[in-house]
Amino acid sequence: MPVSLPRTGPRGRLLATSALLVLALTAVTSCSSSGGSSSADEDPNAKVTLTVNLFSDFGYADLYKEYEQAHPNVTIKENRADMGAHHQNLHAHLLAGSGTADIEAIEIGQVAGFQPEAGKFLNFLDNGVSKDQWVPSKTAPASSPDGKVLFGLGTDMGGMALCYRSDLFQAAGLPTDREAVAALMKDWPSYLAAGKQFLANSPNKDARWFDSGGNLFSAILAQAPQGVYDADGKVVVTSNPAVKQSFDLVAGAIKDGESAGIQAFTPAWDTGFQKSQFATVACPAWMSYEFKANPPTDGGKWDIARIPGGGGNWGGSYLSVPKSGKHTKAAAELAKWLTAPEQEARLFKEKGYFPSDQALWTQPDIAEHTDPLFNNAPTGKIFSQSARDLNPQPLGAHGAEIGTALGNALTSVEQGKADPDGAWKQALKDVDNIVN
Repeated sequence: MPVSLPRTGPRGRLLATSALLVLALTAVTSCSSSGGSSSADEDPNAKVTLTVNLFSDFGYADLYKEYEQAHPNVTIKENRADMGAHHQNLHAHLLAGSGTADIEAIEIGQVAGFQPEAGKFLNFLDNGVSKDQWVPSKTAPASSPDGKVLFGLGTDMGGMALCYRSDLFQAAGLPTDREAVAALMKDWPSYLAAGKQFLANSPNKDARWFDSGGNLFSAILAQAPQGVYDADGKVVVTSNPAVKQSFDLVAGAIKDGESAGIQAFTPAWDTGFQKSQFATVACPAWMSYEFKANPPTDGGKWDIARIPGGGGNWGGSYLSVPKSGKHTKAAAELAKWLTAPEQEARLFKEKGYFPSDQALWTQPDIAEHTDPLFNNAPTGKIFSQSARDLNPQPLGAHGAEIGTALGNALTSVEQGKADPDGAWKQALKDVDNIVN
């Protein structure tokens, strides 16, 4: 997975206080299944309540209602917790052999950490599922090392694009047509060169080129053949030159004044959208909610173009069924239905969550989908192409935490607390503490 910051918006605003976190953990534990009856013993006509533990809003509310109407014996209860707490909770419950929900979501940055525990989940390959529904880069991380167990069904994926304010571009003398924007910014150096032009010519001197260094770093490193792990599961932050090159490129842009220095997924970030404090955002498909929730107060408009450098992926998740759940058979049916092509297509068109089901990418209702939020941009075409151009990276158990450490280092540069060299050295210390 590309190194990434936590997802938010409908995909999971992080809980703000420890008190809320405790309440969330309590809710997850108390509402989770504690038994472990065999699916073979389940009565298909018995009334069941299926618990679904998520770390954010997957957009399932209407789908739950539809499923319950078609299955009158099924009631669905969803619980949510902070992303980190959710995954820590799942690890602990798997170790204990009890306490899991019937369905547990796993984020792509965390999924490698569950591969050693693949045997504690239902094997979907034994339950009428074919890996061919998804691209190999989606199924491999949620499979046992020998590939014989598929313990996670792919939900969305975070195909990358570049979101930009066409009105701010026009005022600064930059092209506004999305094809011309993509041509001007074919790679990240040319993207940052355009940022310098924007700063020099924009009449809005309060607007920066991009929102935050951590966000941009995630997007850039996402396109490298290898991120913070190699194929053998070894952390390669210091030995993979792409990591330091990406870090230096972003740190340089920060020193040049291109970053608004607003950490993603914070209240200040919401204000940044509303008050036009940045002209571009590296945005995966699921981030479209942020643009809907925080329209510019000056009437400005967002558009969307291909991401500099080609494809890339930021985020995406899986649904799993722990064997310790009470209703594994019924849970498997619900998980399969939620991740079926029809439901994934609907979630993209209604919520913006791009499907990981590869057959959908060529279907007209997806491939030709446009979004009025982005000036009727062909988002289906843009995100489909980004997914096709994706070079899957090796994943590791601590990928999300390492990404956070590197992003925090760039934040320290933005805040003037460290120079790039000092921030990099601190990041390496933090990474060492994470993995050792």
